[in-house]
Amino acid sequence: MARDRVVVAMSGGVDSSVAAALLLEQGREVIGITMQLWSPEVSEIHDEGGCCSLSAVEDARRVANRLGIPHYVASFHALFTQSVIADFVREYARGRTPNPCVRCNQFVKFAALRRRARELGADTIATGHYACTGFDRATGRYLLRKGADPRKDQSYALYTLTQEQLAAALFPLGDLSKGETRRRAAALGLAVASRPDSQEICFVPGRDYGEFLRHRAPELAAPGPIVTRDGRVLGRHPGIAFFTTGQKRGLRLPLPYPLYVTEIHPETRTLVVGSEAELMARACVVEDLNWVAIPDLAAPLEVTARVRYNMEEQAAVLHPLGGGRARLEFAEAQRAITPGQAAVFYRGDAVLGGGTVAGLAEPGSG
Repeated sequence: MARDRVVVAMSGGVDSSVAAALLLEQGREVIGITMQLWSPEVSEIHDEGGCCSLSAVEDARRVANRLGIPHYVASFHALFTQSVIADFVREYARGRTPNPCVRCNQFVKFAALRRRARELGADTIATGHYACTGFDRATGRYLLRKGADPRKDQSYALYTLTQEQLAAALFPLGDLSKGETRRRAAALGLAVASRPDSQEICFVPGRDYGEFLRHRAPELAAPGPIVTRDGRVLGRHPGIAFFTTGQKRGLRLPLPYPLYVTEIHPETRTLVVGSEAELMARACVVEDLNWVAIPDLAAPLEVTARVRYNMEEQAAVLHPLGGGRARLEFAEAQRAITPGQAAVFYRGDAVLGGGTVAGLAEPGSG
């Protein structure tokens, strides 16, 4: 493998475009690959302008031509449909709220794309994520660190990276702010300099999750009861596909005070609702753990943690449970800890590891 040859995942956006340009400035041999994630099954998103649209492919090709680097399109739509979209539907059917960007990074960008890169003689993958890597000589482990811009830090969505993947990953934008990235793109004369950021979930047109799920799993749009924690029936809902923990919009309950979804029971299509106070919890069980800065969790460990992308880190303690599970216990109660979301643990700016929220737990319990 050529040590200076790197494949850049070019989405057609400003971030990956500038990442490719920065690597060229460093003297790297750069190859651009745009992942074709759309398929006839999701053809309605082709003109949405997201990271898996036809327009994105054309934007990436134009940037590659401007930079003078080779550009290829790699079709991963079958893998994407199976590992990301199908999982998205399955998780909602379980009453959980998934994070498909985490799975896309895990199964597509840093697994399938790296295999394609190796076919081109490159062992290194670069993306436009705002994160940093490092190496701890004391532990012999590769590290994942936060991006310098706290408003754009994407380390949360990268916690699944293995040691092998981190060793072969480059994040050229880790030390930049979004504003600096756009200024560099403009200075390079890249047409994508002012292109808007991609929508949160690229395969859901118009961010209408409910309609997307109704189309693929009609049973998720079947009505069911809305009840209180003690079983009192308050009304009916149009389908669990339209709700997530902490939500009050769409309940349409004729009450003079707000109530929020606190639990979803898919087997009976039941939404449990309660007050804001009933959304607060201190502990949850986290499953499917991946450790980054440490090899495993052998004893309780003080950390800071996030259980959704846009929350500030909170002080917590991790307790090992075995079987790839841990109990995450916060120092203070947190709002709407949601099954299916990622829980990511930090020590300073380094990601210790992370997993998926399986459900709530009593503090001090398993």
